[in-house]
Amino acid sequence: MLALSARRIGALATLLAVTASPAFASEAAEGGPPNLLDPNVGVMAWTLIIFVLLFVVLSKFAFKPIFAAVEAREKALEDAIEGAKRDRAAAESLLAQQKAHLETARTDAQQIIADSRATAEKMRTDLLALTKSQQEEMIEQARRAIEGEKAAAIAALRTEAIDLAIAGASRVIEQNLDSAGNRKIVENFLASLDSAKGTR
Repeated sequence: MLALSARRIGALATLLAVTASPAFASEAAEGGPPNLLDPNVGVMAWTLIIFVLLFVVLSKFAFKPIFAAVEAREKALEDAIEGAKRDRAAAESLLAQQKAHLETARTDAQQIIADSRATAEKMRTDLLALTKSQQEEMIEQARRAIEGEKAAAIAALRTEAIDLAIAGASRVIEQNLDSAGNRKIVENFLASLDSAKGTR
């Protein structure tokens, strides 16, 4: 379509040149080279006619495709701008989501750290309580063992004291006393001494 209009424009320009050349030829015959600065009504008329015809031809065949191309270009640019705006909004939304996820992860991490500290503190308290309980139990066992050893030592000393007393008494009176009976007498005597100490 543009090639057809270019042919028509070329033909029209050739026609105008052919018709305008006699005017230039007549001017050249009258007195030499034409003065382009002098106003010439014929040239002005032909220039105006050529301009109007060229404008009509261009507006009919060239301006519409040019305007359509310019409008298509503007629309493509507007679409690209809208797409960029949509992409930017989507990127901002994703950035906000990432920030929210990061904040949630930070809060979760702080909660985990706090829970770990609380658990460690509870374990430390429990271990201290268990250790203290075990120490008290060991002390109690040692005390009971000491008491048992003390009672056994006292019983052994008593028995030895009774034997020594009987041996001493039998030498003093120089007779062989009944060992079991004498032992009973001494044990009763010692028991009476213990009960007398308890009442004081």
